[in-house]
Amino acid sequence: MIKKIVFAVALLLSFQWVAAQSISDEQVIKIVMTEKEKGTDENTIAQQLLRRGVTPAQLRRIKAKYEQEQNGLGAVDLTEKEKNAAINKGANKERTNSGFMQGDEFERADKSQKPRLLQGEMSFLDIDSVAYFSNLLKKDEVYGRNIFNNELLTFEPANNIPAPADYVLGAGDQVLIDVWGASQAMIDSQIAPDGSIVVEGVGPLYLAGKSIKEANEYIKEVLGGVYAESSMNLSVGVVRSIQVQVVGEVAAPGSYTVSALSTVFNVLYAAGGIGEHGTLRSINVYRNNKKISTVDIYDFIFNGNLAGNVRLQDNDVVSVGVYDAIVNVQGKVKRPMLYEMKNNETLENLIKYSGGFKGDAYNGKMRVVRKNGREYSLFTVDKEDFGTFKLCDKDSMYVDSIIPRFSNMVEIKGAVFFPGQYQFGEDINTVLDLVDAAGGLREDAFLKRVVLHHRNADNTIEAQQLDVDGIIDGKVPDVALRNNDVLFVPSKSEMKGEQVVKIGGEVNFPGTYKFAENTTIEDLILQAGGLTRAASTSKIDVYRQLYNPAALKETKTIAESFTFTLKDGFVVDGGASFVLEPFDEVFVRRSPIHKEIQNVTINGAVNFEGKYAMLSKNYRLSDLIKAAGGVSENAYTKGAYMYRKMTDEEKIQRKIQQNKQHTDLYEEIIRSGNIGNQAILDSIVSIKSKLEDNFSLAIDLEKAISDPGSVHDVILREGDVVTVPELVSTVKITGEVMQPTSVSFQENKKLSYYIEHAGGYTNSAKKKGVYVIYMNGSVEKISRKSKKAIQPGCEIVVPRKQERKRMSTAEIMTIGTSSVSIATMIVSLINILK
Repeated sequence: MIKKIVFAVALLLSFQWVAAQSISDEQVIKIVMTEKEKGTDENTIAQQLLRRGVTPAQLRRIKAKYEQEQNGLGAVDLTEKEKNAAINKGANKERTNSGFMQGDEFERADKSQKPRLLQGEMSFLDIDSVAYFSNLLKKDEVYGRNIFNNELLTFEPANNIPAPADYVLGAGDQVLIDVWGASQAMIDSQIAPDGSIVVEGVGPLYLAGKSIKEANEYIKEVLGGVYAESSMNLSVGVVRSIQVQVVGEVAAPGSYTVSALSTVFNVLYAAGGIGEHGTLRSINVYRNNKKISTVDIYDFIFNGNLAGNVRLQDNDVVSVGVYDAIVNVQGKVKRPMLYEMKNNETLENLIKYSGGFKGDAYNGKMRVVRKNGREYSLFTVDKEDFGTFKLCDKDSMYVDSIIPRFSNMVEIKGAVFFPGQYQFGEDINTVLDLVDAAGGLREDAFLKRVVLHHRNADNTIEAQQLDVDGIIDGKVPDVALRNNDVLFVPSKSEMKGEQVVKIGGEVNFPGTYKFAENTTIEDLILQAGGLTRAASTSKIDVYRQLYNPAALKETKTIAESFTFTLKDGFVVDGGASFVLEPFDEVFVRRSPIHKEIQNVTINGAVNFEGKYAMLSKNYRLSDLIKAAGGVSENAYTKGAYMYRKMTDEEKIQRKIQQNKQHTDLYEEIIRSGNIGNQAILDSIVSIKSKLEDNFSLAIDLEKAISDPGSVHDVILREGDVVTVPELVSTVKITGEVMQPTSVSFQENKKLSYYIEHAGGYTNSAKKKGVYVIYMNGSVEKISRKSKKAIQPGCEIVVPRKQERKRMSTAEIMTIGTSSVSIATMIVSLINILK
């Protein structure tokens, strides 16, 4: 939130600070909260504050004030924690949906509540960043105009330093005369309205109108006889206040009472700085109806000249007139913005004020756009006229960039050791000079067709073919270069393109390798890290693209293949080694007998639990039981169950089915019109989607052991987990019964026996849909009289009836209305047919 608001306020600070009128701190807070409650964006709020004269200093003071109050409450109000909590709770409750306080909420709050209510709003008053950005983002501000309202630059007079020797004393100054030596004395007196101080035993001394230096000479002359053989010094303790008038184009003109040490800059700062139409270049100071000084702020900024910044006296007048001209300079200058110019200043002065040209500026000419009272005029000013071309109000200047091309450059590309751009003219004038400067030709250079690009006078490009091989041998004359020529030396290897070979299959590092001449299959296999343990040496396949650049029609064959056998030492069986060509693809096949060892797990009532390796492809349940030493005495083989890991294909099918189910569910809910809580519905779907990658597989271990190799003797696969439980003598009853419970298994007892022991059916029970889940994972629907279907350790589940949707009142009324309409229509037909 803080970043958003500070950024929005920072954008606004491109507007000029204008102290139109003063508003109180309470009004500032109320404006912020009222506008936020309306939904007004921070940009607009800040504009309103700026127009009403709110300054960063005022906002900073507001923030400090309420932070201090908040800290104070925390220190002294520890006994009222419950009251404070209630206040905060009530304040939060009254917030609008926008999250901000309502404007009148702050007004209604008492003094103890206001700091708490402001906690959510104070981020707007983080003004240190505002003051910083106000000086960075004022792109349309006249340069120098913010010098007297810059929060980071103060012109307050320093009152804690000694008054200078040229300070002129006046009525109200506190004068200190220190006497030491043969006599010791300290005279502390204030200059009276008549300009004197009274020294005991001496009488009045008239000091007003004298500088401190003159006053020291005066007291030594007058008091020398009284304090013989003593030294003395006069200084000023408390400096008097004076009243000066600030008139003209300032933010707040008026009378100001300031320290007698104040200068012109001090009172301009006190008056809020130069106004929108005020001048920075000619600020006049009048004393006794005579002009005593003229201040040029630019002279101070650019030259550090403080000559015109005189110390003021009582009843002095500082007058700020209207500017002569505001001009705008953009483009390739170091500080493009608005500048104030005097009537006699020229383009040369403007360039100096803007910091001068940038390094990539075209400084031969400048364009000046002028508004001449009826339409625009354009002036193109040459460099030699910069010092004589005078500027007018609202003139706009633009400095172009230099032309993006070289005046003395040639370039070489391609098969040389150091391609690039080189200086043309001194040592490089011909093709041979350029090749030598680039370090010579590479070994793969194609010299029979080197291309030289010339740029003609009409800016078109012309290509010239060169025999550089002949130029180097001296058989062909060297060729002279011209400015901006580009020499391209083709490369044989680049002309062929990147040539590679690929190898895949049972090698340690399959992939793509750079082609090298005379590479054999054995070489590539070794480069790929050799064969893996699973590799077959009896079948190595090589596939080769058909290559015939002179072909005129396509063929059915698109590639050819070769098959090889490797002997010991990676030697191809069948004659000379097979040499690969570019873009050949080699595949090393997997040995048909190589299989990774795959494990299955058996737990529970067997003699040796744990993991076992499958010794054959058709490893079955009975094989696993034999390997585990058979089942134990307490084993309940009918209840044995198995979990199996899903294959990738099974996971894909499950995902497809889930998506279909979810889609059907959403469509059904939409059709019913009972959408309900969408978030809860999505959560349910998400939970259903997070299924394990294992699933239960129903087995009959008893038949698998008694009849090995039968359909009941399941073939196992890697990751299968078989669990053989011990005998369980209970039956679990769940679902729509009065009291879900577990009861002891009783031989030949019907379903009704177990239902009765669970308290009977509920009203919602679906009696004809009862089913049983056996320990091995299989499920079977049972009837009320079933006996054999109930086995030890099983779970009887009574499902719930599907609720019928009752018709709403509106639906009943609709059906009734339709029936009446149909009856009316039938009666009408009967009457017609009579």
